[in-house]
Amino acid sequence: MLTHCVRNVLSSRLPLLKTSQSSVALTLQHTRTHCSTSPTEDSDEVRTLVQLCVDRHYISPRQTDMELFRRGLSCSCGPLGMELRRNLLELWWHSVTRPTAQVFGINTMCSSKDTTTDGRGHLRIVEPEDLKQILEQQHLSKEELIQRVKTVLQRSPSVRTSFLQGALEQFVPSLELVNKRLPFGLAETGLCFQLTDGSGCPSEVTQTSLVWFCSPRTSSQWLDHWTQQRLKWWRKFALAPSGFSSSDVPEEELEEVASHGVRIMYSFPWGQEPVETLWSRGDAELLRTHEGVRSKLHFQDGRKSVPHVISVTGNMDRGVMAFLSNSFQHIKKEGSKQKLQQRKVLKLHPVLAPVKVALDMGKGATMELRQVCEGLLQEFMEAKISAWPGYLRTLPKSMEQLNAKYDEMGVLFSVVISENTLESGLLQVRSRDTSIKETMHISEIKNFLSRYISAADV
Repeated sequence: MLTHCVRNVLSSRLPLLKTSQSSVALTLQHTRTHCSTSPTEDSDEVRTLVQLCVDRHYISPRQTDMELFRRGLSCSCGPLGMELRRNLLELWWHSVTRPTAQVFGINTMCSSKDTTTDGRGHLRIVEPEDLKQILEQQHLSKEELIQRVKTVLQRSPSVRTSFLQGALEQFVPSLELVNKRLPFGLAETGLCFQLTDGSGCPSEVTQTSLVWFCSPRTSSQWLDHWTQQRLKWWRKFALAPSGFSSSDVPEEELEEVASHGVRIMYSFPWGQEPVETLWSRGDAELLRTHEGVRSKLHFQDGRKSVPHVISVTGNMDRGVMAFLSNSFQHIKKEGSKQKLQQRKVLKLHPVLAPVKVALDMGKGATMELRQVCEGLLQEFMEAKISAWPGYLRTLPKSMEQLNAKYDEMGVLFSVVISENTLESGLLQVRSRDTSIKETMHISEIKNFLSRYISAADV
């Protein structure tokens, strides 16, 4: 079906296109930002979370991106959001490739020029000027207009909406790689386009894909296996694991070729959203991709069978949002003087946190303290421990203000280099999760952080 934006362009000239069920979906350039609808009324929790994510550079401060975040849709990331997503993608990749030697990474083309397909199910990139020229031909009948639009669409490049097709195309050479033995999988990550929220407006999604090829006799067991593994993985990095759950896809919502589907869901403040979907797809798509030539699809089991396909597709942009929501804590309590104290913390899992440690200076000889901070920062970088150079700040702030900032950024530990460090080598270390400050020798801090992060990833 045509996207909502294009329908608006064509409705005055092509009313029949609205009801055409076989029309090709397409994407017009420069029309995405006009597709957003007003967000639902926010709760205090959602408003606070969104504002924190903007203030601490997890999402873009643009109003459009804030609205998309509120609606559970992909939005532009800030520097810390980008680092969080990178960490999440790396962890996903390790989770599907490390447990078995039979998962291989691939890289497929993001667009193609396909003039033979009828375009069904594709998103197309179309120049607005091409459509404008057709619509300006007033002498054409409705049928002629429809035909010319379809021709333009069929000649336009398509963009991918998933990685499935690329994996199906690479099945045969990969089968040779594994000596025609099953099971094995093909994994890929990157950007895809998806239609969202029923408006027909396309959005970019950072997607993960595992396509698992197995014998027909074991496909149901493998679907169960991957469902358990994926739910366990999402819960592993959650502050509140119960926020993630799995549920079978209702029969009326199954994809055309799928016999069974499972969704890994996260319970956002605004409702449940899927972060990963698994399908048992049978062999129909694999046969169609290879033009029904069964002989080249056979694997070694003595039965001349065609493999069945299990697909695991994740939305890592929504995964980032899920972990931001899951890790957010807004603590309110009365202090000793009955004054309301508030503490906002992103308790991100240690391996997900974009910044592991912040380095700050106390009072003392500025030049010498800065040299110590720079040396320690270099050690952290060499150990691949992401550090925040707080000592470079130009505006004075109290340690209380700095700790509040680091808690909202999700920084695991903050370290203060002071005059005492120059004299005895001791520095102060504060934990994000406990707010407890400890004294540690400067020679121990790097190994302490490395052990802490490694232990959390077990």
